[in-house]
Amino acid sequence: MAMMWEALGTVRDLGRLQEIASVLIRYGFGDVVRRIGMADVLERAGRLLHWHNAEEMLRMSAGVRVRRALEELGPTFVKLGQVLATRVDLLPPDWTAELSELQNAVPALPFAQIRAQLVADLGAPPETVFARFDETPLAAASLAQTHRAWLEDGSAVVLKVRRPGIRDVVEADLRLLARLAEIVEARAPDLQRYRPSEVVHQFTVSLRRELDFAAECRNAERIADNFAGDACVLIPSVHWQWTCESLNVQDFVDGIPGRDLAEVDAAGLDRVGLARLGAGIVLKMVLEDGCFHADPHPGNIFYLRDGRIGIIDFGMVGCISERRRYQVATLLYGMVDHDAEAVTDVLLEWGSGDFNVDEARLQQDIGAFVDQYRGVPLKDLRIGAMLADVTAILREHALTLPADLALMIKAFLTLEGMGRQLDPDFDMASEARPYLRRALLQRFAPQEMLRRGRRSLTGAIELLGDLPRDVRRLLQAARRGRLQLHVETRSLKGFGDQVNRAANRLTMGIVTAALVIGSSIVMNSVGGISSRWLLALGVAGFVGAGLCGIWILFSIWRSGR
Repeated sequence: MAMMWEALGTVRDLGRLQEIASVLIRYGFGDVVRRIGMADVLERAGRLLHWHNAEEMLRMSAGVRVRRALEELGPTFVKLGQVLATRVDLLPPDWTAELSELQNAVPALPFAQIRAQLVADLGAPPETVFARFDETPLAAASLAQTHRAWLEDGSAVVLKVRRPGIRDVVEADLRLLARLAEIVEARAPDLQRYRPSEVVHQFTVSLRRELDFAAECRNAERIADNFAGDACVLIPSVHWQWTCESLNVQDFVDGIPGRDLAEVDAAGLDRVGLARLGAGIVLKMVLEDGCFHADPHPGNIFYLRDGRIGIIDFGMVGCISERRRYQVATLLYGMVDHDAEAVTDVLLEWGSGDFNVDEARLQQDIGAFVDQYRGVPLKDLRIGAMLADVTAILREHALTLPADLALMIKAFLTLEGMGRQLDPDFDMASEARPYLRRALLQRFAPQEMLRRGRRSLTGAIELLGDLPRDVRRLLQAARRGRLQLHVETRSLKGFGDQVNRAANRLTMGIVTAALVIGSSIVMNSVGGISSRWLLALGVAGFVGAGLCGIWILFSIWRSGR
């Protein structure tokens, strides 16, 4: 642990570490800073922190303070908050709702600061590549800003330009976050239930993908292919001749932003029809295609004046397997049909990595949850509210959803919220019913059963074919004494480390005592010709004993015990 903090205390990371600690303390999280040792390492570096909580901060809820702290810490932490907003299985609804308010909007960079990078990405100045180019940005976010341009044929495109130098900043913050997550898990056991290392890993993967604008375009084309036969959905085409990792050029979507409902009414669009169409789009992506837009908030949705829906920004995409889709359909049908056992089985399978689960109590809680919807007409069921209740039960039992399912549930919650804004009587359960039925039936379609059977048979034949060789290697290893069984237990390892430290201190204490006693005997024997050498030997012994004593005291002080 000390070595880890020494790594954090390098010149490269110390300034950022101080900034993070200062912001956390300012928003009332000084106890967390002290418990994970951040205050200690800053004090050792000579950067003493004197903190006190302002009365205004104390009046804020914890969720508000976290959101404001993340906003102040910059782009990487804003993105972290947006990922945390999808973890409805880890955080309560008031927290996820507050973190969902995190905005990417930041002041745009002057065009002069991004021009050099844009010229390098395009291979020529934008004025020569496009018939017309607007240097005034359309919008600016933490990772990029967008500019509008026009091609020779008069069609409009949007250039999404990554901020220069942002990758280096993000990578530095990701490195620091990974170390902090390890330290939190080691020094704050009560925070382990929030899975900091797992969340940081998910966030790292998500953010690195989001920094790659070419990958975003590949996501867009994959989903566009799934809707190739649907004239009601518009996904902007990509202009690959200019697109790269730091530049994304797509068709401009001329529509009404999803949050501008007054403009929707002014354009004479059918709100009920738009709500049903939007629900069908997301349900198809999740339950049929297995690849879905994981952040369908109103800023990424446009209502076109001809009744179509346009979707942009595919930086965050979720993918779920066929088996997962079947589990989702089983879960939702189990909730509708009041089958508590089916719901429990799915939740236990999703949280299969959590071994300390009281299955009887979980099934009892699920049964009580399902029973409260007994007799409720299908049109009155609120899928979003039911999923929120399920995730609350997961949190209570310390069960954690896989990341892909957390994104899916968040997408469902966002979808139902947008549907209700368009149509207060929006019936998500009825819209989902045909998709759920098809997902369940597809699992047992003859061609699907044949495909799974062929795959299982192939795997079994390969296993049987490799079995003799594997058994022979196992027996050979046993004969040569190379067969080893490794059992790793974290709690025992921690206990062993404590014993080692205690043994080291005890040994140094014995050595110190021996040096003091030996030096005293030598000093009492001073006399005659060899007095000088005996005196020097005695003094050296006392000096060594003093150094050993200082080491022991420093070791005890550093451990805090």
